[in-house]
Amino acid sequence: MSERFSVILQYLMPRRAINMLAGILANSRHAGLSQYLIGWFLARYDVNMLEAADPDVGKHGSYNEFFTRALRSEARPLSTSEFVSPVDGAISQFGEIADDQIFQAKGHHYSTVALVGGDAKLAAQFRHGSFATLYLSPRDYHRVHMPCDGRLLQMIYVPGDLFSVNPVTARGVPGLFARNERVVCVFETAQKTPFVLTLVGASIVGSMATVWHGAVNPPRTRSIRVWHYDNAAISLQKGEEMGRFLLGSTVVLLFPKNTLQFNPEWSATRPVRMGETMGVRYAVKNA
Repeated sequence: MSERFSVILQYLMPRRAINMLAGILANSRHAGLSQYLIGWFLARYDVNMLEAADPDVGKHGSYNEFFTRALRSEARPLSTSEFVSPVDGAISQFGEIADDQIFQAKGHHYSTVALVGGDAKLAAQFRHGSFATLYLSPRDYHRVHMPCDGRLLQMIYVPGDLFSVNPVTARGVPGLFARNERVVCVFETAQKTPFVLTLVGASIVGSMATVWHGAVNPPRTRSIRVWHYDNAAISLQKGEEMGRFLLGSTVVLLFPKNTLQFNPEWSATRPVRMGETMGVRYAVKNA
C-alpha cells in the first residue's frame, strides 16, 4: 500500500467509532477475549516480557492491564544527566523551535500555540526554544515518565482528531500533532523554568491518563478543559511515572530557549529508552 493511499484511507475511516470499539475491547474483563488479544499481540510484536515486573501474562485481567504493564525497577537505568528520555520509542523529530514553528516532517510544521490548545501566553514561553517528538510504537513500553524534576502547574485537555501518529501519517497529515486529541501538561523546574510534556492521542488510543488525575479521556468533550495545580503541591522527580497511554501514541516536549542541549548521539528515527540521556542544561558560556 502506498503512503498516499494509507493516509487517504485514514481520512475516510470512521476514526471515532473505531476508537470507541477498540477501547471497549481493550478494557473487557472477559478472560477468553483478553487472553486472545494478549496472545495475538505477543506473537505479532515480539514483546520482551522478561522486562515486565510480572511476566505472567495470565495475571492481567484485561488487554489494557497488559498493555500498560510496569517494568522491573532495574530494567531502565536512570541517567545522571539532568534531562532524560521520558519514554521508550523512537525519535520522530527534535531540535530548535523556529520562532513558534515545530518541525513535523518534510514540508510540515505546526505552531506551539496550536499544540497547547490556543494559549498564546503559554506558547510564547517557548519561542525559539527546543522540542522533541517521540513516537511510541505498539510494541513499546507505554508508561510516560518525567524528563526532569518538575512541579505541576496546569493540565489542558484539547479535543481533536484521531489519526494514526506513525511516521507515514506524520509525513502525510499536516499539523498532525496539533490536530489530534491531546493532553498538555505544564510543569516548572526548581529554577522556575517552564516545560511542557504533551500526550498526543491517536487512532485506537482508548485513553490517556496521568498519575494525579487518572483517566483524562473519556469523557471526550467538544471543548477544551483546563485544570490548575498552582496550589496543589504536585511535584514529580526525574524518571518518576507521570502518565500512560492505553494503546500507543506520541509525546511532544517543549523547553524554553537556552534551556536544553540535546544528546549529540540523538538523531531522527533513532530508538530511545526511558531514562537514557536526552540532554544537559544549556551552558551559560554558549548563551
